[in-house]
Amino acid sequence: QVHLVESGGGMVQAGDSLRLSCEASGDTMCINSMVWYRQPLGEDRQLVAAITGDIEYYVDSVKGRFTIARDSDRNMAYLQMTSLIPEDTAVYYCKADIRASPGPMYTTCNRLARDYWGQGTQVTVSS
Repeated sequence: QVHLVESGGGMVQAGDSLRLSCEASGDTMCINSMVWYRQPLGEDRQLVAAITGDIEYYVDSVKGRFTIARDSDRNMAYLQMTSLIPEDTAVYYCKADIRASPGPMYTTCNRLARDYWGQGTQVTVSS
């Protein structure tokens, strides 16, 4: 099992910055990618950013404003958000994608679900 806990959300004004954190515990050695999603009220969940090793991905609407990072030693993932706009208002979730790579951990990782989600943290940006 992998357990994820997000933190760092809050209410800010347009132009402000926030850093979201996602702490992972459990079978963290099985995590391949860390992904941030967001879900505005009444809308579908949207992928915001992802990191796999040194490869980062961002949805167009956050490119140049958000930065994803991962500290595998501390089992943490981060989403640094700058120049926030009201359209960034949403519940932000982190997700861990699991991979069962060949090796001593294969059996353990192969028993896990394909991904795990945190409970979410609210970000509200006022104009």
